[in-house]
Amino acid sequence: MTRRPRLAITLGDPCGIGPELLVKALPTLESWADLHIFGARAGLQLLASTPSSVLQSVRHDLAWTDPTPDLRMDSLVLGQGSAASGRAAVEAVRAGAQWVMAGCADALVTLPLAKSAAHLAGYDIPGHTEFLQQLSGAPRTRMAFASPTLNVVLHTVHQSLRSVIEQLNAPAVAETLVFTAEAWGRLWERRNLRIALCALNPHAGEEGAFGHEEIHLREALNLAASQSDATFFGPVPADTVFLRALRGEFDVVVALYHDQGLIPMKVLEPARAVNLTLGLPFVRCSPDHGTAFDIAGRGIADPTNFLEAATLALRLASRSSEVPCPPSP
Repeated sequence: MTRRPRLAITLGDPCGIGPELLVKALPTLESWADLHIFGARAGLQLLASTPSSVLQSVRHDLAWTDPTPDLRMDSLVLGQGSAASGRAAVEAVRAGAQWVMAGCADALVTLPLAKSAAHLAGYDIPGHTEFLQQLSGAPRTRMAFASPTLNVVLHTVHQSLRSVIEQLNAPAVAETLVFTAEAWGRLWERRNLRIALCALNPHAGEEGAFGHEEIHLREALNLAASQSDATFFGPVPADTVFLRALRGEFDVVVALYHDQGLIPMKVLEPARAVNLTLGLPFVRCSPDHGTAFDIAGRGIADPTNFLEAATLALRLASRSSEVPCPPSP
């Protein structure tokens, strides 16, 4: 017998568009799953104070945990991250993750937080991915992005491009390739994946004319092939690999650094790309956008990407439990 799915949602930065996205998406989400929200209630109060507020659609009996109940609306400024809003966002993620790990929800969906605000609050975390790894004790994680047309996994995430190049080595890249094959295959219940590795240099170095880093990447591909049943391709020049993936040649593209993978994803799938964390002991998804402080409170935030994230989270969770899949948003 199936039961209704249970979804934990973190509000994100209460001064960003998270509260508005939640309010707009609630009618659809509640038709799909039992919800539990984690975040600062002051964020809803702040949203209610705007002329364009859509707050009237929130049910008063919605399950809600506020891990920062001392936070008052007058200590927040809509559209401006702060130590107060950063603390609220991070503690919401902590509480939501603990809820899912305790078996009280089937998946976690996180609305955007501002890393700068989290740092102002004293949290030394680069982002959701690293914080959730720390909370869960997962031995390794990778940031990934899924969409109907393109799937990307990042080898490195929030670090400088200079450090990416300086730290590039074959065993580490091979680990990402093998981990991608295992984790992606497990989530989607697939084997024999076709995984392409992005080159670092133009034309994949063109036999050393534009750099020699591809020597390490070829070694990584050979190491990965000896450890996995996936088929690895590359290093493929980054100016062609994503088009080839769109045409169906590859199931997943592994990008070496943040913008190498995110630029094509955000250009090609701005509304449907979903951020997910590989390697956690639970399903976690997020919209592929930030807090959008510049439009917070204006009533124009689009919940489409949030609904895509919730849909994917519930679909992935349904593969490992007796939970029905939600319809497409």
